[in-house]
Amino acid sequence: MKGLIQRVTHASVTVDNEVISEIGSGLLLLLGVEKSDDSSTVRELCRKLLAYRVFPDDQGRMNRSLLDMGGSLLVVPQFTLAADTRSGSRPGFSVAARPESAEALFHEFVASCESQLGSDRIGQGRFGADMKVALVNDGPVTFLLEAGGVPGQG
Repeated sequence: MKGLIQRVTHASVTVDNEVISEIGSGLLLLLGVEKSDDSSTVRELCRKLLAYRVFPDDQGRMNRSLLDMGGSLLVVPQFTLAADTRSGSRPGFSVAARPESAEALFHEFVASCESQLGSDRIGQGRFGADMKVALVNDGPVTFLLEAGGVPGQG
């Protein structure tokens, strides 16, 4: 499971010209699900994400987590994060989870984060939809988080 996180001052998801979810200050997470992922991977990435220190403390150092600063989280399913880009000029998706499994784990991930943040602080994209994601990256601060398996391998 891979999560590309971006610290944002605002982020939103639009489907069919309708904003379906938006947040203010917090994190935008683009979530890629791989074949080897399961409920333990969901729990591991959720724990890591919520505790990841990417927000500034009083001295301006990245020492505060999303839980510490009380920010929001927008989770967007991102199939292409599960791509193998190591060779050739076209991505391969052999390590990506099948859509049914990926969707179930996506919703499980959102529910896991929601149980710790509260439903009023979390938004989500729509699995399988053609989404337009808008954001104001704060910093810019962007990190790739991985859970499960060997880093860099499916």
